[in-house]
Amino acid sequence: MAEKQSSKLAGAAVVGNLTAREQLERLQDQRTAQGSRFWRRIRAEKKAYLGLIFVVLLTFISIAGPVLAPYGADNVDFDQLAAPNLHHPMGTDSFGHDLLSRVILGTRVSFSVGIVGALLSLIVGVAGGVVAGYYGGWIDNLIMRIVDLIWAFPAIVLAMGLVSIYGAGVRNVIIAIAIANLVAYARIVRGDVLSLRESDFTVAARAIGVRDWRIMLRHLLPNVAAPIIVQMTLTVGFGILTETGLTFLGLGVNPATPTWGQALNESRNFIHQAWWLAVFPGLAIGFTVLSMNRLGDGLRDALDVRNVND
Repeated sequence: MAEKQSSKLAGAAVVGNLTAREQLERLQDQRTAQGSRFWRRIRAEKKAYLGLIFVVLLTFISIAGPVLAPYGADNVDFDQLAAPNLHHPMGTDSFGHDLLSRVILGTRVSFSVGIVGALLSLIVGVAGGVVAGYYGGWIDNLIMRIVDLIWAFPAIVLAMGLVSIYGAGVRNVIIAIAIANLVAYARIVRGDVLSLRESDFTVAARAIGVRDWRIMLRHLLPNVAAPIIVQMTLTVGFGILTETGLTFLGLGVNPATPTWGQALNESRNFIHQAWWLAVFPGLAIGFTVLSMNRLGDGLRDALDVRNVND
């Protein structure tokens, strides 16, 4: 019996004529080589560059907004509904606020809500997908039934329902965006982990006694990073659209807070006499979502296995 058990352990420690440690070392070398090829590919993707430049610009505006804005968000010492002019390049709204200042200051809230909501959905969705795919069985069934329940509702409808129940505000909007978007991460990651959990490097890691959580973090997650990164860029764009839509319907952030959605909401009653109230915030939203999508497309092409292995 002892000889049979020893033979079984020896066989488990050798995968494809290589020891488990050799398998893991080879995997590390492959990752390093693939990382170098990936950066060569990303430099060649103009779509990713253009999107990244705009995202960096938005990040700078969101951080330095109070310095860049020519006027304060609550400054009402100007003519109401003034058309765009030299002093107010985007005109003024019905309260006399400078629209350019409101759009600049609104970048911080709208962009931050989209990013934080996407990060929360990524953390929860990826964790659930990795655990479900790695362990399988009843754990997989439980997690995926919860995911299917969330998936049964359209994301924007689910976000509206959650905000309606728990109230408006930045925190509740972020939570609603996170819950509505975690489904995509969980399903993508689970599918990839199911195909990787019996691969040679995973079997090798188990054979030398690596713990499950370490296998998931060190060996499985790096191999599913590509679709996660691409999905992250798309989720940020959707989060911005969700915040805008909820605020436009009066279910988003506080009405006194300058956001792109709030600017669109205020433009409804003056769309025929003050076109600039809807056009300029709409352009900010459109260019932001477009840049995130282009960044996602570029990353998808750069991370494509057929390209990375060239």
